[in-house]
Amino acid sequence: MKPLPKRELSDTLAKVPAVTLGFWVIKILATTLGETGGDALTMSVFHADTNAHNGGYLIGTGIFLAVFIVTVAAQISTTKFNAWIYWLAIVASTTVGTAMADFFDRSLGIEYTGGASILFLCVLTSLAVWYFVMGSIGVQTVAAPRVEIFYWITITFSQTLGTALGDWLADTGGLGYDGGALVFGVALAIVAALYYWTSVSHVLLFWAAFILTRPLGATVGDFLDKPLAHGGLALSRYTASAVLATLIVALIALLPQRAGRHPT
Repeated sequence: MKPLPKRELSDTLAKVPAVTLGFWVIKILATTLGETGGDALTMSVFHADTNAHNGGYLIGTGIFLAVFIVTVAAQISTTKFNAWIYWLAIVASTTVGTAMADFFDRSLGIEYTGGASILFLCVLTSLAVWYFVMGSIGVQTVAAPRVEIFYWITITFSQTLGTALGDWLADTGGLGYDGGALVFGVALAIVAALYYWTSVSHVLLFWAAFILTRPLGATVGDFLDKPLAHGGLALSRYTASAVLATLIVALIALLPQRAGRHPT
């Protein structure tokens, strides 16, 4: 029997990028930008870090949520992978995740432990429902609007969880921002080792890495912009955000950006 032509075996392009080293570098930068950018609006503009202005978290959440909905709608409406729209939606998800986590943990008083626990259950539930309905949670299958909706819901929960988890480890866990970043960095290295040297499901390892990059970015972002007294470097949130955004734009332009593939 003659083998099928290659295009018939795998010729359906996903609307998300292929998972490469460049993907993870941009993802970590985007999550760090989400932390500094989110804090820039909620804390520096609306002064939500003062007890009298906790409403700033709610305002910031509303603004970032609106931006996120617009960017995801643009992403879903496209007929093929567009790197600029995709990464804009990712950055929007990280900023709204930062604002939402801070609103739940600080304004509503749920605190980091409770917030991280609830959000972890939300991520697991989202993945479980996605798998039950579609039969797969592999990102290479993200090519149709229905699957994209599951994808972006899961991402939103994971980004919000990442902020709460990063704050929980740095503050409640007492490790500080640099210690928290080290822990999440080591955890990512373990996931990478499992990917290359074990038979653990690559789909599960992808989502583990995707979730872990968020608290890594959150702790690094906090380390950059939080006051010296709180263990940060006290850098300008606007400056840090501008530098991170410039790096992301440069990497998207310079690194190969191709859509992932999945069998038809």
